[in-house]
Amino acid sequence: MEFTNVKLEVENRVAYISIDVPPANTLSSDTLSGLGKAFDYVEGNSDVKVIVVTGAGKFFVAGADIKEFTNAFDNAEVAEQMARTGQKLLDRIEGFSKPVIAAVNGAALGGGLELAMACHMRYAAEDAKLGLPELNLGLIPGFGGTQRLARLTNQAKALELILTSQFIDGKEAERIGLVNRAIPLASLMDEVKNIAELIALQKSAVSVSATLKAVTYGLREGQGNGMEKEAVLFGELFTSDDMKEGVNAFIEKRKAQFTDK
Repeated sequence: MEFTNVKLEVENRVAYISIDVPPANTLSSDTLSGLGKAFDYVEGNSDVKVIVVTGAGKFFVAGADIKEFTNAFDNAEVAEQMARTGQKLLDRIEGFSKPVIAAVNGAALGGGLELAMACHMRYAAEDAKLGLPELNLGLIPGFGGTQRLARLTNQAKALELILTSQFIDGKEAERIGLVNRAIPLASLMDEVKNIAELIALQKSAVSVSATLKAVTYGLREGQGNGMEKEAVLFGELFTSDDMKEGVNAFIEKRKAQFTDK
């Protein structure tokens, strides 16, 4: 299945969304629209329980389409709207009800790194290059990079990377907590597939969704409010069919057969 600049395949209840804009997979307005429509599809497809986002070819996403956004020169309102469009999509991904995993197979720069940071989990090739080079253009990250990088690492490291426009590899990204794990490129997709299928095939969709809601809500609204949300969700799950199946399977020493209800 194809959307504008985006390819989508579903296997074992995992949707693989590949950004495909040769040669560098830039984030133009058309690509953002294609991504949005791909997420519309997986959101409404009950057969999809996990989403993997990656890049076709050697790049993850090399950044925004510079030729396109230069048309906004001398027009602050147009530029601001461009930023808000990107922020809206990445906020949607961050708050998505199904796990979204970034498989950073190559350079993730500017908007590409911002896209990866909006995903719930990130796995990167060891030699992938990650960075926010917007200050080299006299700009700042505009798709949420100034906010998410500081939360995923820390304020000092985020400022260092943004202010210096420094690129780091996957290993360093793992060391500072920007990605879950750095993996040799040849093994990256196999490792991500194993993680995605473990969640998609062995966990209940209702408890997975509740986990995402609790974690993202707490990060946005503070720990106290997050604890309240967690308690409510815990109570709701206690009456679910899958909770009953999980407990019975544990008692009977067998593998649970969840129905996502």
